[in-house]
Amino acid sequence: MLRIATFNLLHGLPVLGGMPQPQRDSNGKFSGPPEHSDDASLRLAAQHIDADIIGLQEVDCYQSRSGTHDQTSVVAQALDAPHHLFAPSVMGTPGDPAGWRAANSEDDQIFASGGDTGPMYGVGLVSRLPVEQWHIERFSAPKARLPLIVPSPERRPTIISVPDEPRTAIIAVITGANGPFTVATAHLSFVPGVNIKQLRQLVRAARDFPRPFFLIGDFNLPGRWPSRVTKFASLARGATYPSFSPRIQFDHVLADGLSHSVATTGRTMALKISDHCAVVVDVEEF
Repeated sequence: MLRIATFNLLHGLPVLGGMPQPQRDSNGKFSGPPEHSDDASLRLAAQHIDADIIGLQEVDCYQSRSGTHDQTSVVAQALDAPHHLFAPSVMGTPGDPAGWRAANSEDDQIFASGGDTGPMYGVGLVSRLPVEQWHIERFSAPKARLPLIVPSPERRPTIISVPDEPRTAIIAVITGANGPFTVATAHLSFVPGVNIKQLRQLVRAARDFPRPFFLIGDFNLPGRWPSRVTKFASLARGATYPSFSPRIQFDHVLADGLSHSVATTGRTMALKISDHCAVVVDVEEF
């Protein structure tokens, strides 16, 4: 049995009963989320999921707000998984448009060589199985600013206006028991239409990669839309957001080229961190 999961970490922010509400500073601007330096909750969440392969979104690396941890590496250690990759979407701290720039392939090389990158934010993929190839796909940010609703179980939600950011996907060719297969994870735009375009672009990018192909992540597309757009099978259905009172599914595990005879079991998990539930799918050997 192979366990594949996806989890939007919200950079490991503890969410106990509801989201911390944004606060305004002295100039009337919304401040960032509270800092949380301890990675123990992130490790426990990863161990609870206990996936052989997990895609991660909203991942911090060397950010002061989350204790300067390389969160992809933290999850890999918690799962005793020797293969992992972090791919930044932005260099700097997201939120303030003046505080970051779009990441590029040169940043990937500096990070891989152990160079000084400063704080980063993006996606990660962790695997207990050997990875034969890594590929990174990037999507530029649309020039759009949309309202973001921060839900709360106890009061009316806070609405803030935020710009979209560059988006990133990781594609990995993984060695399975009966040959190679492909897993891609992504965190796509929250701008309607743009996320569909990015999803189609990602499917085209992995067109010639080995099947079965598992496409996992937070696509910012509800319910059955990702399956309709890609024509892939959805392996798990269930609301994933907000984690403390799930009403909508933004997080998905899709598959292409998986035999109908292969049994799969999918479910969602609400954990002590993040405003998203994890999605976990157990797949029979294929």
